[in-house]
Amino acid sequence: MSTLCIDIGNTSSHFGCVHAQGVSQRGQFPTNLLQQSANKTILEQLAPLIADCDSVAFCSVVPEANKKLQQALLAYNLPIFQLDHLSCRGLTLAYPTPEEIGQDRLANAIAAQANYGTPAIIIDLGTAVTFDIITSRGYEGGLIAPGINVMTRYLHEQTALLPCLDADHLVSEDHAIGKSTISAMQLGIAIGFSGMIEALLQRVLEELKGRNEAPPTILSTGGSVANLTQDWEKKCQFVPDLTLIGLREAYSRARLSNEI
Repeated sequence: MSTLCIDIGNTSSHFGCVHAQGVSQRGQFPTNLLQQSANKTILEQLAPLIADCDSVAFCSVVPEANKKLQQALLAYNLPIFQLDHLSCRGLTLAYPTPEEIGQDRLANAIAAQANYGTPAIIIDLGTAVTFDIITSRGYEGGLIAPGINVMTRYLHEQTALLPCLDADHLVSEDHAIGKSTISAMQLGIAIGFSGMIEALLQRVLEELKGRNEAPPTILSTGGSVANLTQDWEKKCQFVPDLTLIGLREAYSRARLSNEI
């Protein structure tokens, strides 16, 4: 059977029916709807998937949304699993304060460990950009940086004259000199975003190399991958459903441990 996996993010929540063959019936909804109430629209979206699934697994970076989701799903009488640092099985958390690790980051790490091996670097490009590093020691930690939507919004909010840009309509980076305020902003963000990711990645690679770690697998996921420059296709492997895949693996491990 399949597991309904739900990733509750700061801005959007993504879900899908995850099974041995992959992920199907993907969808998303604004997280703020879930924070307001057990929204009927959300349940209508999830109902067809629940009919095809025998369990639910979720992770969340929005604590106030968790109870509302669980209450909404109770009526379906399915096992409900939430991934956190206490329910994480099969992945050593070599981290001083594991309770601070984002649940989505744990899901990504488990997916990478189970499907790609270690060492691995996961770059998740969402509201925030996160790097997660998994080695033979386990989950070691990572980096957190502003996402592209944060960049576009901050420029507008902190200045009197700069407009609010749509991150989905940034100009091509085939030139580097803007001929208007908007094109200058678009180029600055389009080129600068990839440059930031590149600088962060290189520092992590240097540190791992200095420890004589094997060359890591580099994975990327998240909606802002499209905003990276084209050369990134050769630098990492894009796995769009990495978090959902990790949730199902985490649930399977917990079930095998007789914890569900």
